[in-house]
Amino acid sequence: MHDHDHHDHHHDNRYTDMQARVRALETVLTQKGLIDPAAIDAIVETYETKIGPRNGAHVVAKSWVEPEFSEWLQTDATAAIASLGYTGRQGEHMRAVFNTPETHNLVVCTLCSCYPWAVLGLPPVWYKAPAYRSRAVIDPRAVLAEFGLVLPETRKIRVWDSTAELRYLVIPQRPEGTEGMDAPELAQLVSRDAMIGTALAGRPA
Repeated sequence: MHDHDHHDHHHDNRYTDMQARVRALETVLTQKGLIDPAAIDAIVETYETKIGPRNGAHVVAKSWVEPEFSEWLQTDATAAIASLGYTGRQGEHMRAVFNTPETHNLVVCTLCSCYPWAVLGLPPVWYKAPAYRSRAVIDPRAVLAEFGLVLPETRKIRVWDSTAELRYLVIPQRPEGTEGMDAPELAQLVSRDAMIGTALAGRPA
């Protein structure tokens, strides 16, 4: 058992130990008049809902319906994504990796939790977890199965390790039965997990 594990049980609240520390710091800073809680909430909501996965879904859907944009993504994803107004907070570069019938792509950050905030919003908790970060590299097929994604044995799984300078965006395959759908409709089928590689794009209802 790690030293911090005994802090992980609930202290009659809904926060983990780290969340409790953040809340305590926020309270102190608010009392000192240094931050406005409403501004913090607005930033979080923006990353969760506005800057969040909807940006990435827009990128994916546009690549499905516009071959020229798809080619641009393959040659210079940073510029292609920036053309839609989505840029990294620290100028990091983007690379788009395309799923095919032969190859499935999975993104991880083994050193910390580098993540493309500009197109995916807030990283999921599991993306930061040591178990995911190590096992995704060692046994990606088993990890995907735990997410409910069982791929054919014939399909190669390629794992991409994000860094502070380079972030990855998975472009899932366009689902069957979507021929008559436009980009906004297609974007609704693209989840955050599909753009990390732990899921496939959804099918139309």
